[in-house]
Amino acid sequence: MLATPRFLVVLDADSTLIRNEVIELLADEAGRGPEVAAATEAAMRGEVDFATSLRSRVRALAGVPVAAFARVLSRIEPTPGARELTDAVHERGGRVGVVSGGFHQILDTIAPSLGVDTWRANRLVVSDGVLTGLVDGEIVDAQGKAASLREWAAASGVPLARTIAIGDGANDLRMMEVAGLGLAFNAKPTVRAHADLVVGPVDLREVIPLLP
Repeated sequence: MLATPRFLVVLDADSTLIRNEVIELLADEAGRGPEVAAATEAAMRGEVDFATSLRSRVRALAGVPVAAFARVLSRIEPTPGARELTDAVHERGGRVGVVSGGFHQILDTIAPSLGVDTWRANRLVVSDGVLTGLVDGEIVDAQGKAASLREWAAASGVPLARTIAIGDGANDLRMMEVAGLGLAFNAKPTVRAHADLVVGPVDLREVIPLLP
């Protein structure tokens, strides 16, 4: 039987674990990159409801072939220090989760390659080899992120006081509030204003000294 983790670190994916916004890369495949990028920026600033915005942005992806996933994966850039952080968490007896408003079709490859233990994201609906412009099931929004952190902590036997949440956008604020320590990383002003601590350099190695 596996030992109970000492602590839990939960990160956002886009612009946190990785440098990209995956939905923007997919939108490039549909020729709608700038339009979707502007909508993503507004959602991350908290100016619009995340779930409503995501459904609207995903509609712009209708018709993109599933072959685009391989091209998008080839463009993904892990954030500097991502693997070093997950290694450091594991060395200290911790567990790493990623909860994302992005998509399983990408995260299912990226997360394990970076040493992530568990992850959750949205799933794009595919029919006849192309995206339909719909999301399957409930949207992973701010509430979903907070619920995931609580769920994973409970399942691992880790008290919330020994959890760390790391994010950049407004939809990360609830999980940052729930966690014992909420870190703003590469973050929008509203997130920096509400975080327990702000990590300045875009390098996840900066988080390692904060691990319990």
